[in-house]
Amino acid sequence: LIRKGEYAEHTAGLCPGHVQANLVVLPSEHATSFLEFCAKNPKPCPLLSVGARGQAVLPQLGEHVDLRTDVSKYCVYRHGELDEELTDISELWSDDMVAFVLGCSFSFEQAILRAGIRVRYAEEGRNVSMYTTNVPNVRCGPFGGRLVTSMRAFPPHQVAEVVRITARYPGVHGAPVHVGLPALLGVEDVERPDFGDAPRLDAAREVPLFWACGVTPQVAVMDARLPLCITHKPGHMLVLDHLDAHLEGLALDEAAAARGDGLLDVVQRRQQRRTAQSASDGTDGDGHGTDDDDDDDDDDNN
Repeated sequence: LIRKGEYAEHTAGLCPGHVQANLVVLPSEHATSFLEFCAKNPKPCPLLSVGARGQAVLPQLGEHVDLRTDVSKYCVYRHGELDEELTDISELWSDDMVAFVLGCSFSFEQAILRAGIRVRYAEEGRNVSMYTTNVPNVRCGPFGGRLVTSMRAFPPHQVAEVVRITARYPGVHGAPVHVGLPALLGVEDVERPDFGDAPRLDAAREVPLFWACGVTPQVAVMDARLPLCITHKPGHMLVLDHLDAHLEGLALDEAAAARGDGLLDVVQRRQQRRTAQSASDGTDGDGHGTDDDDDDDDDDNN
């Protein structure tokens, strides 16, 4: 539907259980600096995959996923200003483009729901609320700006469980960066987000939790004032074939991220090893792994 241009809305709650991702596409001359930016700012910029120069179809994202057509809405920035919003960027794509696919917090919401905890904004069909904070990013080359957060509110007795659940998904922003008191992040009016929909917050019964958000790279791109950069529109994510469960417990260290080794590359290698193992020992690929496999998985995370 998205590729055909028949769906151009936000993707909160869409395709439950599937990984959703942020997208940044920029000229190759800035790719190294942006990769370093992601490595130095892993909480808002968790790398899932990085394309080669000019590569719009990345096999590790899933079968036939095309970065030029498979986001419900794209933002096109020129010299740091939002110039236009599109549902297809094929005409803007060139062999000089490099794509970065980053984790999104939509991907841990099913785990919250499985625990019997409501995610109210999604339940109401709204986009998540996002706020630019007073927290500076680690600058790398032209990329800097400030941290952007997404906010979800929960009753006080559920806060600790939500933190525990989301901490299991560091590849999609992990645990919150802040709980309560939005003013400590420089958010003066929680009812007026910088991106997404205004929240329906019951201040007497709910506590706001703030997660690092993949809109942070967009702020960094605006700060860099590149001649051309393309991102997803906030809340309009790239929906992948991978399941959220594939990312549980996975994280990259700074060195791996700096090499451009994304979490979906780790997932793909694990799946390939399991397929090879099942072919050699006659299992279905879902049986118990060997000690060597466990060691390999540890290597992938380092």
